[in-house]
Amino acid sequence: MTQFLQQLINGAVLGASYGLIALGYTMVYGIIRLINFAHGEIFMIGAFAGLTAWKALPDGMEDQAFIVLPLTMLVAVLVAVITALAMERLAYRPLRGASRLAPLITAIGVSIALQEAVRLFYPDAKQAVVFPRVLPDGGLDLGGVFLDYASLFLISVAVVLMVGLATFVRKTKLGKAMRATSQDPDTARLMGIDTNRVIVLTFALGATLAGIAGVLHGMRFKQIDFRMGFLAGLKAFSAAVLGGIGNITGAVLGGFLIGIVEAMATQYIPQGSRWKDVFAFAVLIGVLVFKPTGLLGQQERVRA
Repeated sequence: MTQFLQQLINGAVLGASYGLIALGYTMVYGIIRLINFAHGEIFMIGAFAGLTAWKALPDGMEDQAFIVLPLTMLVAVLVAVITALAMERLAYRPLRGASRLAPLITAIGVSIALQEAVRLFYPDAKQAVVFPRVLPDGGLDLGGVFLDYASLFLISVAVVLMVGLATFVRKTKLGKAMRATSQDPDTARLMGIDTNRVIVLTFALGATLAGIAGVLHGMRFKQIDFRMGFLAGLKAFSAAVLGGIGNITGAVLGGFLIGIVEAMATQYIPQGSRWKDVFAFAVLIGVLVFKPTGLLGQQERVRA
């Protein structure tokens, strides 16, 4: 039982990263119906930006977690948001009126371009780069189940940001504008809503979450590389679909489920570390066969 609970926690840690990235997918898709396959690279860029900020710190500051952690996150978020806004303005906005295939192919091209840009700009990224220990060593011993501080922090941040984002979308004026744009952008524009501003805000919020996830993921798993965003992005998109794309709570729930399935497959299935990705996507397919809208999704209304 102890081993099961330990794997459950390990899966939740993975799922927290997927969930934070999935929020970006579900927000962008909910507003403009774009599957932004380059969003995983925003997560990767956030991780490298945080690492660069840590390396630039003066000697002696590396172990001061209360200073280092906010600083690395701030730099990661700034770089991630700038990259996402440039992506939206240069690659996606000119294609907004095109068929859905054109933005999709463009997103794949942007994803590859960002990977190669980081590989060339950061030569060490060709192989796994060690990410620094930011939080102190140690953790909580929960009756034989160990939860280190980095894992606890990652899970807590994912849940808090999910609640904060859901509250923002439901309660604030900008959140209501986002919901209106999602339901009917033409009517929203006629009612005085600046839909371009709403879309830019959506990309910025998604990039903020991805940048934070990149730093926390690197801090917990202690290594990053320029390819890390591709598979993590696919799993995060799968998490968004599994939970019900367009549903904020569902995106994080889907992330946790995929992470837990991976951890359990690794532990309890022979050669599970090789097969964990197969089982993760098999669960997605199985759920969608019986509930195509995802776990918490609702049937989408067709726009007139």
